[in-house]
Amino acid sequence: MKRYQDIPGDGGSDVPGQVEAHQARLKRRMAAVRHKVTILSGKGGVGKSTVTANLAVALARAGQRVAVLDADLNGPSMATLLGVRGVRPVLCEGGVLPAVGPLGVKVVSMDLFLAGDDTPLTWQGPSQTEAYLWRGSMEVNALREFLSDVEWGALDFLLLDLPPGSDRMANLAGLLPDLSGGIVVTIPTGLSHLVVRKAIALAREVLKTPLIGLLENMAPGPCPRCGEASGFPGGADSASVAEAVGIPFLGRVPFDPRLASAADRGLPLVLAHPEAPAAAALGQLAADVRAYVEWRAAEAPARGEG
Repeated sequence: MKRYQDIPGDGGSDVPGQVEAHQARLKRRMAAVRHKVTILSGKGGVGKSTVTANLAVALARAGQRVAVLDADLNGPSMATLLGVRGVRPVLCEGGVLPAVGPLGVKVVSMDLFLAGDDTPLTWQGPSQTEAYLWRGSMEVNALREFLSDVEWGALDFLLLDLPPGSDRMANLAGLLPDLSGGIVVTIPTGLSHLVVRKAIALAREVLKTPLIGLLENMAPGPCPRCGEASGFPGGADSASVAEAVGIPFLGRVPFDPRLASAADRGLPLVLAHPEAPAAAALGQLAADVRAYVEWRAAEAPARGEG
């Protein structure tokens, strides 16, 4: 098998040198980020992105410098959730400037780079077969460029909102081997628990980072408008799943229809309705995550890290 260096006539492109420079830029950017936390679910439709947006704002409300990278390239939603949809990225001398949402939360999403609401993200190749084969490589390159070419600045937290899918975990592990931890989001149904257990096993194997815990979203509770029971009454117990797989249970976010309406307005529930039980639960999640990563950072020397 020939290596790149064995092929003559590269036209002076110096691909190995370009890759090395890109990796060095990525390392330099990420050195200014104290904690990198990924949010995953393994299954769509559990409100993971909504949790991520509210977690970001709750952390910022506590005085933290926060940014969110929407790693769901094909179904981006973070620009809408954080009210920056339509903001076009600006190129400056230091790189691409992220959009800025509520309380100064920085946002980068593929949605900000698409021409319009109906524009899908497509990967072009000489043929459909080759386009499919190149897709994984192009996606990881896009994530690498987001991480290395964006002027993130100094951050306390970079939250990475992952889409469902095992290949995305592998891509992220290769780019950020020093993740601070992961949060797993589920809903109280047997199907979601079945999928999330597989996602937890995969995250442990691929990401090789500690899991901060399991959060139950859309938990049963009284409707804030009428007082009637809402959510998934009689649903499966997520706390028992966390215990079975050996990770902490981070609590329950009660179902609140205002989460969706607030998301559509680009104003997370923790700001739109801070008195809501769901907002309180998300605020507690932020406190727990912050306590965990700070504890882990303090213990790093004892583990031979840092």
